[in-house]
Amino acid sequence: MTEGNFVDYVKIYVSSGKGGKGSTHLHREKFIEKGGPDGGDGGRGGHVYLVGNKGLWTLFHLKFARHIKGTHGGDGGSARSTGADGEDKYIEVPLGTVVRDKETNEILFEITEDGEKQIVARGGKGGLGNWHFRSSTNQTPRYSQPGMPAEEKDIILELKVLADVGLVGFPNAGKSTLLSVLTSAKPKIADYPFTTLKPNLGIVAYRDFQSFVIADIPGIIEGAAEGKGLGHYFLRHIERNSTLLFLVPADADDIKKEYDILLDELRRYNPEMLDKDRLIVVSKSDMLDDELKGEMKKQLDKDFKGIPYMFISSIAQQGLVELKDKLWQMLNVDTE
Repeated sequence: MTEGNFVDYVKIYVSSGKGGKGSTHLHREKFIEKGGPDGGDGGRGGHVYLVGNKGLWTLFHLKFARHIKGTHGGDGGSARSTGADGEDKYIEVPLGTVVRDKETNEILFEITEDGEKQIVARGGKGGLGNWHFRSSTNQTPRYSQPGMPAEEKDIILELKVLADVGLVGFPNAGKSTLLSVLTSAKPKIADYPFTTLKPNLGIVAYRDFQSFVIADIPGIIEGAAEGKGLGHYFLRHIERNSTLLFLVPADADDIKKEYDILLDELRRYNPEMLDKDRLIVVSKSDMLDDELKGEMKKQLDKDFKGIPYMFISSIAQQGLVELKDKLWQMLNVDTE
């Protein structure tokens, strides 16, 4: 999937079908002079549904589908025949899609399960035919109900990636490289900032055929919460992760300072981010000798009291098994 095909935010107009009108037909038949009312009901207008599809990872298929409408219900007929219901429309979306009302910005619902169906625009109810209005004092009613109008709204679909672990770090921290060695994902890797222009997902195979999902979020820079760089645009994807993996390279000038900047950007974007489990990973540690690593550990013990940290090297394949063990333990601590 190319960068251009990853779409996580679309605005669309949806409209259900209006209900069909009821019939005011009066029964006419040879030898039956006063057949009375026999007008049927109008059909229901078509609903517009959103349906979860676990096979989708993007909203790209809706990028150019700006107007989605259900069809109108059919009008009632004679002999109490009911009009046909309008055709329902189904919009497939990836899991983790949040639906907002464009006018009020209110969250209407979100799709989190495969096959889950939610009505976003309800079809108008069909009107009653004149058969329903007959009585002993009104034996030939010449009126019926019109169908209910269609429901129209502008909605925003916002995808928040569903992953267990989110990789957080500055550009060039080595997130894409780590994802490529832990999973079968093949993200773009280069020696310039902002290589990653979209979240990349990968499935980490663990022991006994178990697995968990990890997401590489595009690099965050200082000021991302205010709209600088690319990171602010993708911060919404970190909201769904239960564990945040902070990746800081071993050659950083100040590991604690980089971590604090990243944490502060998350806090400014959404304070609830601070409630998630955190793991600090020092990448590119193959450039450290044992003596230097020992000195760094002493400093990190002081800086990160109570927050677990570890050293890895994606290129040299160092510490990766231990990293997977630690992440699995953190993800399953509540279920054991």
